[in-house]
Amino acid sequence: MGRGPLALVPGGALGDLGLMAKDTPSRIFDGALISVAITGALVAVATVVAVARGSAASDLGPSVQNLLVTLSEFAVKGDLVAEPGPVELAIDNAGTQLHNLRVEGGPLTADLPSGARTRLELGDLTPGSYTLFCSIPGHREAGMEATLTVGGGAGHADHRDPDYAALDKAMEESILKFPAPTEGKGNEPLEPRTLSDGTKEFNLVAEIVDWEVEPGIRVKAWTYNGMVPAPAIRVDVGDKVRINVKNELPMGTDVHFHGIPLPNNMDGVAPITQPLIKPGASFTYSFVAERSAVSMYHAHHHAQMQVPNGMFGTFIVGDLKLPLGQTISGFEIPSNLKIAAEIPMVLNDAGTIGLSLNGKSFPATEPYVFNEGDWILVHYYNEGLQIHPMHPHQFPMLAVAKDGIPLEHPYWSDTLTVAPGERYSVLMHLNRKGVWAWHCHILNHVERDEGMFGMVTALIVQ
Repeated sequence: MGRGPLALVPGGALGDLGLMAKDTPSRIFDGALISVAITGALVAVATVVAVARGSAASDLGPSVQNLLVTLSEFAVKGDLVAEPGPVELAIDNAGTQLHNLRVEGGPLTADLPSGARTRLELGDLTPGSYTLFCSIPGHREAGMEATLTVGGGAGHADHRDPDYAALDKAMEESILKFPAPTEGKGNEPLEPRTLSDGTKEFNLVAEIVDWEVEPGIRVKAWTYNGMVPAPAIRVDVGDKVRINVKNELPMGTDVHFHGIPLPNNMDGVAPITQPLIKPGASFTYSFVAERSAVSMYHAHHHAQMQVPNGMFGTFIVGDLKLPLGQTISGFEIPSNLKIAAEIPMVLNDAGTIGLSLNGKSFPATEPYVFNEGDWILVHYYNEGLQIHPMHPHQFPMLAVAKDGIPLEHPYWSDTLTVAPGERYSVLMHLNRKGVWAWHCHILNHVERDEGMFGMVTALIVQ
C-alpha cells in the first residue's frame, strides 16, 4: 500500500518532513560484491525507466503521476507540470557534483553522487505552484531552483528554446546597476580602548539585525556589532588583548580566533575550553598577540548556521613580511614598494548572506578605485562552505602568504583557489587603466539567467 497524502500545500507550507527519498545508493561496493552491485544497478536503471514512462510499479498505486527530474550544474529540469493528485519524482543526477532535491517546506532526498538516481514521493498535491531546489549551499543561488505547477490544465512541460534576447537584456541591465548603494557596510575598523596596563580592549555584541545584501533584499543576519563582515580588529605583535563578548542572540554562542596562537582556555570551543555564552550572558577573551597573523574570528558553536549567517570577521596582528627586492619568475619586486591599500576580502556562499564578497552581492559589492601604478595587498578569507577560485582580470596576483605565514617561494597566479577556512595574501600591481572585473571563477557564483550577481566586483584603475 502507498503512503497517505503529505498535506503539502503550494508555497511551501510545512508538510511531512519525515518522508525521505528511497533507493538512494549509500555504499561503495568492494570487490567481493561487484556482481551484486552490477545486478542491482541494472534493476535500478530498469525501475527508473519504468517510472519515467508512467509505470504502475510505484507503491503509490496505478494513478500516480511520475515525473522525471534531472539535476546538473546548475539547473533543475524535467517534466515539471502535473494534474492534482498523487505525484512522484524520479530524480537523476546528471551533473558532476553532489546534488539533492528538496520541496520547499516538504521532503528532501539524500545527497546524490554523480550518476545516482532516486525517487521522491510527494503524495496528493492540490492545485498550485511548488518550489523545488538543491539545498547544498550555494547551489540554489547558482540556479538550481524550479517550479512544479499542479493543476490549471498545465499539460506537458514547455521545451521551447530560451528567449536569448531577454537573457542578453537581463545581463546588460544587471551589470549597469553596478555599483548599487545598499544600507550597511562591513569590515569597519573596531577601535580599542587602551587600559592602564596597555591592554587593548574590544567590545563585541552578537546580535541579529536586518542586513541589505543587495538592493531591496534584506535578510536576518547574525552579526557582531550589527555588520557583515564583523568589525575588523587589528593589533600589534606583543599587545595584550581583551575582547568582551555579549550575547544577544536567541541561542548560545562562542568565538574562535582562527589562526592566532592562544592558551587552550581562550580557544573558543564551548563546552570544551569555556562555558557556552548563553543568551544575555557575556564572556571575556584575554591573550597576548604572540606573532604576526592574518587571521579571522567567528562563532564555533553551531557554526554551520551562525557563521554563514554573518558571524565572521578579520583579525590582523602586526604587518605581513613582503618579498621586497626579490626577483620572482623574472619580475623584480621593488625594494621601495609602497602599499596603496590593504584590502580584506571575505568570501561567503551560504546561510542568509549567500554568495557574497564582504557581505554584499553584486551589484551591491564595493568597487575598488586606484591610480595607475599602485600596488595593493589583498587578504582573501574564505568563511564559506565551498572553494572559490578568485580571478582579477588583467592583474596577476603574487601569492606572498598562506594563512598568514609568509611563503618562502612566492608565486604568480591569475586565478587563486581559496578553500574554506583558508587565507591567502596577494600583491597586485595595477599597471593598466580601465574597469576590470574581479570575481570567483565558478561562473554560476557570478551569473544566472537574471543577470550578474553574487561574487563579483571591479577594480577601477584611473
